Amino acid sequence: MIPSDLPASIFRKEVLALSAYKVADAAGMIKLDAMENPYGWPLDIQSSWLDTLKDCPLNRYPDPEGRQLVRALRELEAIPEQFEVLLGNGSDEIIQMLLMALPPTASVLAPAPGFVMYKQLSDSLGLRYHAVPLLAEGFGLDLPAMLAVIAGHQPSVIFIAYPNNPTGNLFSGEAIDDIIKTANGLVVIDEAYAPFANASFMGRLAEYDNLLVMRTVSKLGLAGLRLGYLVGKPEWIGELNKIRLPYNINSLTQITADFALRHKALFDFQTQRICAEREALLAGLNAMDGLVAYPSAANFILFRTKPGQADAIFTSLKAQGVLIKNLNPQGGLLADCLRVTVGTPEENAAFLQAMGNSLILSQC
Repeated sequence: MIPSDLPASIFRKEVLALSAYKVADAAGMIKLDAMENPYGWPLDIQSSWLDTLKDCPLNRYPDPEGRQLVRALRELEAIPEQFEVLLGNGSDEIIQMLLMALPPTASVLAPAPGFVMYKQLSDSLGLRYHAVPLLAEGFGLDLPAMLAVIAGHQPSVIFIAYPNNPTGNLFSGEAIDDIIKTANGLVVIDEAYAPFANASFMGRLAEYDNLLVMRTVSKLGLAGLRLGYLVGKPEWIGELNKIRLPYNINSLTQITADFALRHKALFDFQTQRICAEREALLAGLNAMDGLVAYPSAANFILFRTKPGQADAIFTSLKAQGVLIKNLNPQGGLLADCLRVTVGTPEENAAFLQAMGNSLILSQC
């Protein structure tokens, strides 16, 4: 048995103060908590994919730079040749690489609420994390507050999710422009939900020396691959490549992602279905008494219950076999809030039915 005080004497205090990232057990549930694409692949595409895996040389290390996969990404996203692409084991690893490159006294800035890993990884590295609350009305950027923190703390990295997670909205492009122009450090636009938003800063990389764009294939329908990528000028990507672990993208992921990206029509079709279902789901939630559902440019919807009801509704949904995300424990702007991923029509109908039942129970 390890003495209870031994980890505290070995590990940094920043690590000891953290709580582990928890993933809910979804066994047997309608899983609408993790912003995943609910659709699989047709059998003919599955068969073609399996054929491509037959010759995968599992006895060899993967291509350390994922060159074939990078070519596919360049083609799909029309990434100009003057910009480099850095692959990561999900966006999380890219965020980690960016933060590991900073000096120990560096500041990091992001709006709040935002993607939890910005703060989680900053705190684990002992960096100075600054969270600027969003505006209560519509969850927009508080631009004066953001600019004040930039002036006062000169953050080395600013993360802006576009659309934002967990609120689902697109921030003002003009406000983001002001932030990029004002910042002396890097501004990373996190476009994890770009397929559903029809908005991007990818085409504007040439306008700013301090701009990077980060994406993932997870929300597109490839969450199981754990593949993210960062696009920017060679000067930035070259330095980050020094930190990237060798062979960080395994062979199966490289082959599968390359194959999948060449079936763009399938993912475009699925994305269109998700966006259509998003609007129907939004209308269904807003038709329920006591709920306020917020417009979304992502593949999920944030909604607010009457005060004090979110936890009970979340528990009631689980009892009915539907798992969504309870954001109420985070407090602040997310008090009384729940978040649901857009599923298939059948899953969404089951969720709305369960929500109706839960609301009836909450009034008893």
